[in-house]
Amino acid sequence: MTGSQNSQIRQSAAVMLRMRVKKHWKKISPDHRESLKAVVLQAFQQETEHTVRHSLSQLSAVMVKHETPDRWPALFTLLNQSTKSNNPMDRQVGLLLLSKVVESNPEPFKPHYRQLLQLFGTVLQDLDNPTAMYYCILTLTAMTAYTGTEEMNLMRSLIPTLIIALRHLIKADQDQASEAMEVFDELMESEVSIMVPHIAEIVHFCLEVSADTTLTDSLRVKALSCIAFLIRLKSKTVLKQKLLNPILQTVFPVLSAAPPPGEEDPEDEENSNEDDTDNESPKHFAAQVIDTMALHMPPEKLFHQLMPLTQACLASDNPYKRKAGLMCLAVLAEGCADHIRTKMLSSMLQTVCQSLSDSNQVVRSAGLFALGQFSEHLQPEVSKYCAELMPLLLAYMSALNQAKIGHVTKAFYALENFLENLGSEIEPYLPTLMETMLSALSNAENLKLKELAVSAIGAIANAAKEKLVPYFLPVIESLKGFLTDTRDEMRSLQTQALDTLSVLARTIGKEVFSPLAAECVQLGLNLTNAIDDPDLRRCTYSLFSAVSTVSPDCLNPHLTAITTIMLLSLKSTEGVTAHLEEDKTFVLLDDDDDDEAQGDTILDEEGTDTVDPDIAGFSVENAYIDEKEDTCDALGEIAFNTGAAFQPFLESSFQQVYELRDFPHEDVRRAAFVAMGQFCRAQHKVWQENPTEADHQALQKLLGVVLPSFLEAVHSERERQVVMGVLEAMNAVLKACQGEALQSPGRLQDISQAIRDVLKKRTVCQDGGGDEADEDEQQAEYDAMLQEFAGEGIPLLASAVPAETFQPYLNELLPLIMNKAKLSYTVADRSFSVGTLGEILQSLVNVSGGRACAGKLSNQLLPVLVAGVRDCDSEVRNNSVFALGALAQAAGPLVAQDYPMMLSLFSNLLSKEQDRRVIDNLCAALCRMIMSNMEGVPLEQVFPALLARLPLREDMEENKTVYSCLAMLYSQNPALVLSQIKPIVSASSHVLGTKDLDTETQNTLVMLLRDVAQRHSQEFEGAMKSLPAEQKMKLTGAVSQS
Repeated sequence: MTGSQNSQIRQSAAVMLRMRVKKHWKKISPDHRESLKAVVLQAFQQETEHTVRHSLSQLSAVMVKHETPDRWPALFTLLNQSTKSNNPMDRQVGLLLLSKVVESNPEPFKPHYRQLLQLFGTVLQDLDNPTAMYYCILTLTAMTAYTGTEEMNLMRSLIPTLIIALRHLIKADQDQASEAMEVFDELMESEVSIMVPHIAEIVHFCLEVSADTTLTDSLRVKALSCIAFLIRLKSKTVLKQKLLNPILQTVFPVLSAAPPPGEEDPEDEENSNEDDTDNESPKHFAAQVIDTMALHMPPEKLFHQLMPLTQACLASDNPYKRKAGLMCLAVLAEGCADHIRTKMLSSMLQTVCQSLSDSNQVVRSAGLFALGQFSEHLQPEVSKYCAELMPLLLAYMSALNQAKIGHVTKAFYALENFLENLGSEIEPYLPTLMETMLSALSNAENLKLKELAVSAIGAIANAAKEKLVPYFLPVIESLKGFLTDTRDEMRSLQTQALDTLSVLARTIGKEVFSPLAAECVQLGLNLTNAIDDPDLRRCTYSLFSAVSTVSPDCLNPHLTAITTIMLLSLKSTEGVTAHLEEDKTFVLLDDDDDDEAQGDTILDEEGTDTVDPDIAGFSVENAYIDEKEDTCDALGEIAFNTGAAFQPFLESSFQQVYELRDFPHEDVRRAAFVAMGQFCRAQHKVWQENPTEADHQALQKLLGVVLPSFLEAVHSERERQVVMGVLEAMNAVLKACQGEALQSPGRLQDISQAIRDVLKKRTVCQDGGGDEADEDEQQAEYDAMLQEFAGEGIPLLASAVPAETFQPYLNELLPLIMNKAKLSYTVADRSFSVGTLGEILQSLVNVSGGRACAGKLSNQLLPVLVAGVRDCDSEVRNNSVFALGALAQAAGPLVAQDYPMMLSLFSNLLSKEQDRRVIDNLCAALCRMIMSNMEGVPLEQVFPALLARLPLREDMEENKTVYSCLAMLYSQNPALVLSQIKPIVSASSHVLGTKDLDTETQNTLVMLLRDVAQRHSQEFEGAMKSLPAEQKMKLTGAVSQS
């Protein structure tokens, strides 16, 4: 290393020495360590070749990792001298060494951060020495995660200098500049507040880079993704600083650029693979910027500036501009769903439908993509356009064999998403659809086409449910054929077949599927044993969990095998790739004494210890992320459905899932939290079915781990999607376990506090903690949705403990909910507000002290609910009517003085309301008033008006309320009921023996009619006369059966 004349030999020696040092440092005696330190620094100073210096600096980095820097003063002296030297080459070499030693072990250098940052201030102005600036920025990137508050101001002041340095570095070396741009990612990840004062400068710099078509794609993509990241973290600041318009003005030209002559955009190429999502083009990232805006900005503010640009694109003669306009509409659908559904759906759909007959295929493809996105995110309104859209989509299907497969794939994407949510509306199209799909399965030469057809059958099954039974056998025969063919080229078709089989298990009906359940489980086990493929495993696990919903007993004998393989999927670090730095060619030289298998220790418990200095980062392949995510989902569902049989596996499963709660990828974290909630519900179910002390303790122990980890995540998790998942899981646990979940002292308070923090936007994922003044009522739809998930916890808490225990927490939470009922909030907010108030009142009906509590709240709530009944939106009216009924039911005589006002409000609404669901809820609310305080209701007027609105048309759950009320009236005031027997019999004939009544209500109604028929046969016969023959038979049958 120090003596050879040949630079390649010197480099090999440095690399081999580094390997030895890395493994055997502990075996080297202290004297030898000292002399080695001296030799390395000496070699470094006399070396002239860059590659060798690079290897020597990596060798020093490994030594620093073992030997803290303060035990190597000579290294500091060298770094000090070289980085401050007057010779530019010395500075460059010193900074190379500095970047390597700091990257390998940033923490021990903390005492020197101030000094280093001062040095960087100078180096970054050394514009003629771009390589020095490059190493300097790499060091800064490595330090960022460890900087404390005392260095913040220094770092903040570096930002403008950093931007100038990057501009110069781009001119000198675009690859180095692209790597150096990661300093922004690192700053945003760990300390975004450093960037906030300079957000405008950073955005303008990134826009410059994004717009410059002479630069490499990789640089432009870095700049665009930096903008997207900033919007995600600091959308309010971006809006306040008026950066939205400049961003859009730059992003649109990137989005609508035509590809180079003779080329196509990757997604338009004929053989493009949909699953290949690594589309690293500026165009792809430009669409992501708009997608991120939709998810993180208030729709009103975004649309105001975005729509004129979109419209201009859609009206252009240039097909790539029309494509850009459609892509823009498509990516808005998820984040701005409510806004589009309520304000602009028909015009946007019209635009998309017109594009499907555009003369240019690029535009037609974008139109299909947009239609698929609309179908996925704009439900249920989009399904109402069934009659217009289905013919267009079926026309695509009829030309299956002539069209190019790439384009057909997009047509299937749109069709599937549209069908999935159609429900019973799909019926008239079923024969045509199934004929098309089954013929594709039996005739198509093309495996891709078969795969698309199999997937579409899954979507059809989701809508058609048991109506698919006539086609079940031919479908199953086809699927079985695919699943037993083990040729490699069949793999993605098999994965799809498993998926569709899972959908059938959940939708076709127990009777039809159960006979196949055992065979499905065996099929799945055979496949996972025979084939090592993450996608195949993932779909097999989903099949197991689907089977557990139909016949859990089929899984019991195989649970050992199933849980073993699923836990391996959770533990596996397969698909986690370490990126090695440049001289990885030599890694092979060191296999002879490899006493510990290195590969497996890369992700150890802490994830800190084993990061090798050669490893520049980790990436996890998507397939393995999806596998972990789906494994968590499936395990949770299987645990819940198999109940006691799963007990022996619960602890080991929980352990593995619990460890994934801080996995790097947010989808896996979210799935882990959801599964943890499922395990709690599973344990609760087992204890309820067989209440032993041991099971009770196991439940409390589990809740004692899970609920605190949920609360911790609500406060500190950065990804909004994960927090929504956590809140949803926590609500499910509260709903199932009720008071059991709140046994531990302080738990009720902690959960109430977490809900309050979300409603006040104080959590990390809400960019909280800080600007309290932000009471801006406009927010992104997903931010509002997060608050809805939190609010849903309030009625669950209210029904789990006595009212007086919850009252103090409720008093703090109610104003936050009521506030959103103001007219200045969106329809979704108002509907959520009054809906939650109704649910809370409903909860108080059944808890001790509930009546007194509801009575106390009535003065506060009445004005809000009365205003809601007069709202212009039907959903808000509906929820307000429900809430008033719930208030009457909960408070009863305590609100007797308000009955006249409520009745006049209701009668007024009943005379002019058009929306059927609101009318159904009005009937139910009147019934609640009657049952709760009969004296307060003038029955002679109210009862006939109520009966005239029966049968219920939309909200069938309220039949229970209506017929319970009838039964009560009959027992207390039979004459009143007899006087109205005709409308009662008529309404009953519509609902008896249908799915619209649950068993208990059926029985109540039959008993009532039977009693009337026996005691007052003449009146009953008279009422029956006017019924149609079929309904007469049904009623007579029901009444005469013993």
